[in-house]
Amino acid sequence: MRIDGFRGRLVTGDDLDYDTARAVWNRSVNRRPRLIARCTGTADVAEAVRFARGHDLEIAVRGGGHNVAGTAVCDDGIVIDLSAMRAVSVDPADRTAQVQGGALWGDVDHETQAHGLATTGGIVSHTGVAGLTLGGGIGFLMRKCGLTVDNLLAAEVVTADGSVVRASADDHPDLFWALRGGGGNFGVVTTFRFALHPVGPGVLAGPVFWSADDTTDVLRFYRDFAADAPDELGTVVRLGTIPPLPVIPGELHGRPAIAVICCYAGPIADGKRAVEPLRRLRTPLADLLTPKPYAAHQSATDATVPHGWHYHWKAADLTGLSDDAVSVIADHAYRARSPRSYTVMFHMGGAVTRVPHADTPYAGRDVAHNINIDAVWLPGESDEYAATETAWARRFFDALKPHRADSVYVNFLDSDDDAAGRVWEAYGDRVYRRLAEVKTKYDPDNAFHLNKNIRPG
Repeated sequence: MRIDGFRGRLVTGDDLDYDTARAVWNRSVNRRPRLIARCTGTADVAEAVRFARGHDLEIAVRGGGHNVAGTAVCDDGIVIDLSAMRAVSVDPADRTAQVQGGALWGDVDHETQAHGLATTGGIVSHTGVAGLTLGGGIGFLMRKCGLTVDNLLAAEVVTADGSVVRASADDHPDLFWALRGGGGNFGVVTTFRFALHPVGPGVLAGPVFWSADDTTDVLRFYRDFAADAPDELGTVVRLGTIPPLPVIPGELHGRPAIAVICCYAGPIADGKRAVEPLRRLRTPLADLLTPKPYAAHQSATDATVPHGWHYHWKAADLTGLSDDAVSVIADHAYRARSPRSYTVMFHMGGAVTRVPHADTPYAGRDVAHNINIDAVWLPGESDEYAATETAWARRFFDALKPHRADSVYVNFLDSDDDAAGRVWEAYGDRVYRRLAEVKTKYDPDNAFHLNKNIRPG
C-alpha cells in the first residue's frame, strides 16, 4: 500500500513494529488499523487525508495518543500519526512558540524554559499538546496565564478535503474559535502558535500529604484556602494511596492519603508566604514543597500514570465544595481496590474566569473545581478486577450528582460518556449548535468523527 506524494513511513500489520505503532497510552484500547501513516510534516498529513477520503477509510488522528477514550486509533482504517512531528521553536523576544502537532508537553516545557518562559500545559509531561489544547487545556498555570486555548494565537490546519488553512483571529476566525475547545472535530492541526509568559525556571512546587483520616478537615480548609489564593498559586488535590516515587519516604508508600500539590508561578519568597497556612494545617505526613525547576515539577508524576496501564475515567465540574460534597468525596475516594486508582481535583478560577464565555467553546469558566475519578489497573489483572475498579469510579461519580455543575471538561470524557450525551453537556445547547455550524462548513461529511464528536449541523 502506498500514498502518492507521502514522504513518511507507512506501517501495516505485516510490520514487526505494528503492535507498538498502534498502541496508545490507555492499554484498554486495543484497535487494529489497516494503515498507520507516520507523517513528517503538513504536506504528509494533507496527502494522508486525501488518500483516506479517496478510499473511504475511517480516520483516526494521533498527536500524543494520550486521550483516555483512545480516539487516536481505529479499527480497519487509517491512523494519521503525527508522533514524529515534535519540533518546538521559541521566539523569546516575541514570547511565542511554534509547536508541531505531535509534540508532548515535556517538549514544550524543555524548549520554553531555556528562556524562562512557559504556557499552560498538562500536569503530565507525556500528554500530547494537540489533544490537550483542542479540548481547552487545564494545568498548574491556568489561574495565572489562562487555559491553553486562551494562549493559542494561530494554528495550521489540514481540513477534511485535504486543504491547508491558517486559523487565527484574522484568518478563518470561525475555525479558530471552534479549535479553542471544540476538540479534533474540524481538521488535523499540524502547528500551533502559543503566547508564552515569564515562569521559572525555578518555582516553589510539590505536594503536602496528610493521612486519609484527615480528608474532611483538609478539604474544608482547602475550600477557603483556595478561594483566597493568588492567581500565581495553582493547586491540584490528589486522593488515593501514596505512590512509590523516590522523593517520597519509603514508609509512606501505599498509604491512603490526601495531597495538595502546589505550583507557585512567581517569586519563591511570595510563594512561601502564600502556602504557609497550608503547611501549618494539622500534622502533614510529608511536606515536599520546595524550590525546583518548573519542568521537573511538570514531569514529577509521570511515573504514576505510565503508558500501557488500563485506565477508566469519570469526571465532572463541581458547583462547589459544600460540606455535603466534601463528605461524598471523603467517603468514596479511598474505596478503590487498586492502589493505582486515584482522584484528582483541579482548582479553577483566576485568569480562567476573566475570558468572556463567547470567546471560546470551553464551558466551565465559572466553576471553582473540576474533579476526575481515575480507575487504574494493570495488564494481566482479571476482568473481575477491572470491573471492580470501573464500578468504583461510576459509583463515586453517581454519588456526586447533586454537586455536579452543568458543564464538564471534554478532555476528561471516556468512551462510555458519548452514549450518555456528555459531549453536549461539555458545551451546552448554544455553543454546541455554533460548533455544529463550523463543523458543517469545514467537515460536512463528518470525516473526523473519532473524537468527542460534534455532528454537522
